[in-house]
Amino acid sequence: MPEAQKASLPADLQTAEADLLNALKAALASGKGARWGATLRFENLRVLPVALRLFQSLRSLDASCRLLWPDAGAAALARRDAADFADGILDFNQWSAAGGADGVVLAVGPQPSDYEQFMAICQEHRGSMVMLNGRLEDAAVGIGSVARERRRGFVSSWQQAYWLQPLEGGALMRMFPDDWSLYRLDDDGYRHLASMESRPDPEQIAALLAGEDPDSLKQQLSNVDRFIDGLRS
Repeated sequence: MPEAQKASLPADLQTAEADLLNALKAALASGKGARWGATLRFENLRVLPVALRLFQSLRSLDASCRLLWPDAGAAALARRDAADFADGILDFNQWSAAGGADGVVLAVGPQPSDYEQFMAICQEHRGSMVMLNGRLEDAAVGIGSVARERRRGFVSSWQQAYWLQPLEGGALMRMFPDDWSLYRLDDDGYRHLASMESRPDPEQIAALLAGEDPDSLKQQLSNVDRFIDGLRS
């Protein structure tokens, strides 16, 4: 893809939220899936106002859109701060008890501890699911192999419509339908380093930011893994 066509890093949170919304609109209209993640991985980000602004934007597109929170306290705060949309804001238990509904559902911040209930909600929902700042990557840690594979399967069913993550010395971004983009922070600002079809792992990111060949590093790690497996067998 030519450099001029690449999405640029947003200058502030307002721009990032606008980019996120545009990416979600494109993803939901693409027909390429019904489970979409949107992540602003900033430290100390107050997710409540971000979630409410996104919810109001989605609600203007789909009046049946609902905003879900894992716990009752967060849902109550959201209803207090968005009284005009309070009827569309529920916690997970309220949603499950009500039997769900069609339309877009925006779920905010599900954690590994919410995994079972959140997976059940997603499996029963007939419309599209959007997950804002979810943290399900560690949901398969510390459980049996069968449950672990089941959870990994659920996590892998999600696609990222938008991802923005500041890094030490760089930034990682994905804005649907573009590929993942890695940027390095130089003296004169951020410079695009590489585009990837899938989200790069920490080793790839570190190698690229350091100016190394990530494929060579991956091969070295693979050789080490095979050596360790050989010692175990």
